[in-house]
Amino acid sequence: MKKLPLIARELLTALSNQQRTLLGTLFLTGTMMLSVKAQQPQVLSLPQALSMATEHNKSVQKSRIQQKIAEEERKEKQEMSLPDVGFHASYARITDITEYKHGLSGKMKTATIPEIADLSSTARLPLYNGGQIKYGIKKAKQEEQISALKVQKTVNDVKIEVVATFLGVFKLMELQKLILENIKEEEDRLKEIRAFKANGTVTGNEVLRAELQLSDMQLRLLSNKRNIAIGLHDLQTLLEIPEENHLLLDTTSLISNALKIKDYQYYLQSGFQKEEMGIAKQEEAIRQTEHRLAKSNYYPKLSLIGSYGYNYPNYLFFPPGNHGYTMGKIGIEANFSLSDLYKNKSKMKLSDKRMEEEKANTDILRNQISEEVFKQYNRYEEIMDQLPLTEKAKKQATENYRIIKLKYLNQLALVTDMLDADNALLQARYNVVSTRIDALMKHYELRYAAGLL
Repeated sequence: MKKLPLIARELLTALSNQQRTLLGTLFLTGTMMLSVKAQQPQVLSLPQALSMATEHNKSVQKSRIQQKIAEEERKEKQEMSLPDVGFHASYARITDITEYKHGLSGKMKTATIPEIADLSSTARLPLYNGGQIKYGIKKAKQEEQISALKVQKTVNDVKIEVVATFLGVFKLMELQKLILENIKEEEDRLKEIRAFKANGTVTGNEVLRAELQLSDMQLRLLSNKRNIAIGLHDLQTLLEIPEENHLLLDTTSLISNALKIKDYQYYLQSGFQKEEMGIAKQEEAIRQTEHRLAKSNYYPKLSLIGSYGYNYPNYLFFPPGNHGYTMGKIGIEANFSLSDLYKNKSKMKLSDKRMEEEKANTDILRNQISEEVFKQYNRYEEIMDQLPLTEKAKKQATENYRIIKLKYLNQLALVTDMLDADNALLQARYNVVSTRIDALMKHYELRYAAGLL
């Protein structure tokens, strides 16, 4: 009561015991409801994770900010074609003029008008700038297009990372199920071996081997749980999900659907249209624009100029008049740099070499895309060919385990044979699930390489 604010203490004092009890119950109920709500797990499917990545990931948000920056830079370049308008005003007091005819002697003072002021405005409109404004705006637009492509590229990069993390955790979760089933079977087997030991049909060494096998599985379970926690944390970081949220993955029907694949040429041609190629082509276009900008230094600059102002006193005539006047002018101004005729040659050569470099980069990228699509396509076909083999190996391992177990129960096989058959079955079962998940991952990697993610 002493720690409560004064108003709260007075309010509680005024309430009856029954009212206090009711208020406390309501408070505790509300607190428990909030606690339960906060502890509710967040169930997340792979499509939901991909959707969240495009909205919440920091890398994606950064690329969108960079796109806005490129948009503003383009607007800034466009503003260069607008007229420059200025305003000037000044006022000052001046002294008389003192003349010295012989060094510092022979002073003679001349009275001046003691005040001077002016008020004027100027305007300059570029008419022709050798193409610098035109191509400057064009370059800014090309850079804006590149920034938009980079946003999509960043989205795709984050998506494939989310897919890899999600499916990696999924694979660990499936392994977790198998390990738990195996531990249950190991515990049952250990009971049987101990019973055989009590009847004197097996040695203590066989009991020790079974206990060691169970301990290994329990250690593997602990390690796998940690790996799942790390994978989920990585996924939460990618999706900007708070750490205190308990994340559960919805993997229902994730690998049950049959994966469809098109012919190789479809993926190859699609790969040549992906964001990286678009960026490379725009970089080539920018180098061409920079070439035109360098060439614009050879041309004169023309501007429409104008000014209008009020001045006091009138110093246009002699002797100056003690009155103000207004005057305006309008005309065309031309500027031409003679030094650019010989200084600009290096800029032109540098621009040509950069154009050649960018074309070479585009060709290299084209080869890289072709190689990556070919590699991912063949890896996908390879993993699909492995699926029936893993199913066959699982059936063989299951039958082998059944035979060895029957022999062991009839004291016709050693416990080491039983444990080896058990490990082989566990590995075969895991290979089936792992290969199916890997096939899904290869499917996404192929789509990513072809720019279809």
